[in-house]
Amino acid sequence: MSKTTVRALQVTAALAALVGGAAVVASTASAKDGYEKCAGVARAHMNDCATKAHSCAGQSAKDNDPESWVYVPTGTCAKIAGGTVVK
Repeated sequence: MSKTTVRALQVTAALAALVGGAAVVASTASAKDGYEKCAGVARAHMNDCATKAHSCAGQSAKDNDPESWVYVPTGTCAKIAGGTVVK
């Protein structure tokens, strides 16, 4: 392999590590204090995680499904029409 190819692979690996690390930080941050699960307000395919009807994020089939939820800042859900805090 040429020096250029090796360098390109090193840069690609470093970028992949940074992006992966950012994704872990983002997903961890959304589950920490200061956020609550708010059901009934998620748009189709925009929910944050599993319900009885599906296994993971982005799988809700309809807007405002009462089972599908998203993380919102604590205290926000009660201010959204149709929002219900999930424990």
